[in-house]
Amino acid sequence: MGKLLTVKALKAYYKLRLGEKLRAVDGVSLTLQEGEVLGIAGESGCGKSTLASCLSGLFFPPLKYQKGNITLDGIDIIRTDKQTLRKSILGKKISFIPQSAMNALNPTLKIEDFVADVMQEHEPDLSREEAIKRAEERLEVLSLPKDVLKAYPFELSGGMKQRTIVVLSTLMNPEIVIADEPTSALDVSSQRQVIELMKRLLQMKITKSMIFITHELPILRHVADRIAIMYAGVFLEVGTMPQIIFDPRHPYTKVLMSSIIVPEKGMRERKLPLITGRPPDLRKRIKGCRFAKRCPYATDECRMREPDMEETDGRKIKCFHPLKGKEIKQNEVI
Repeated sequence: MGKLLTVKALKAYYKLRLGEKLRAVDGVSLTLQEGEVLGIAGESGCGKSTLASCLSGLFFPPLKYQKGNITLDGIDIIRTDKQTLRKSILGKKISFIPQSAMNALNPTLKIEDFVADVMQEHEPDLSREEAIKRAEERLEVLSLPKDVLKAYPFELSGGMKQRTIVVLSTLMNPEIVIADEPTSALDVSSQRQVIELMKRLLQMKITKSMIFITHELPILRHVADRIAIMYAGVFLEVGTMPQIIFDPRHPYTKVLMSSIIVPEKGMRERKLPLITGRPPDLRKRIKGCRFAKRCPYATDECRMREPDMEETDGRKIKCFHPLKGKEIKQNEVI
């Protein structure tokens, strides 16, 4: 399998009032192989959604590109003009499902009208009837009712709206789907339906690869092949799903995994670990490791110098003192 997406040292910021910069993505590198699902997890405000926008080439003000490279199937996304990006890449090579996508549908239009507008924007020679026919065929293939095309958004449940958006986002068979919190605000059964639908998109080769962004870590166990843990604009650890879920080595990753509530005997009798303090202010230059002020293992070196991302045991870790299997006790507060 070849690399579909390569990102090197990407930096992007939000331009704030008084000339301040909020460094939301501050040196991210990643690769995405054909047939792979890359999960990206981290607490709110760490830069996940901003990274998703950047990977799609969507630098809408006040978001600004600073430096770095994004190469999609040999195409330089950063240096591609907006018209080419809109006509030839978005929707066809890469599709972006943003947060709260279920609210992106126009409440005054039937779903079929929305489909026709979107498809004809990308393929002007396509008739309305052809666009709707393609949507009907795709819904049928994915075992979803065709009747949703005749409905207005408010007539659909939240779960059905989300699944409909996922289907419509892949009508042009994009090579990569970037899904930003596609299961948020859904009940457990609806989450499962959305996840199963996205798996089928890969199994049926409607799309080649996927980036799945979430703060709900248990979901990634059922979706991702590899997981990247993001914190304060950077990746702290990247590894396979079993490595990150069952054997995390970065202190931040470890406490994230330890904080998952599991239905096991005695859980009510012990405290979950928590992280004191708060993430650093991304408007300011950060000295040293970004997690140092909240990490119980931090040394003077951690506070003075930012560690490089080092590869070891098939994973990448941005830490001077990886845990090497050390356990964080269930009642430990860090």
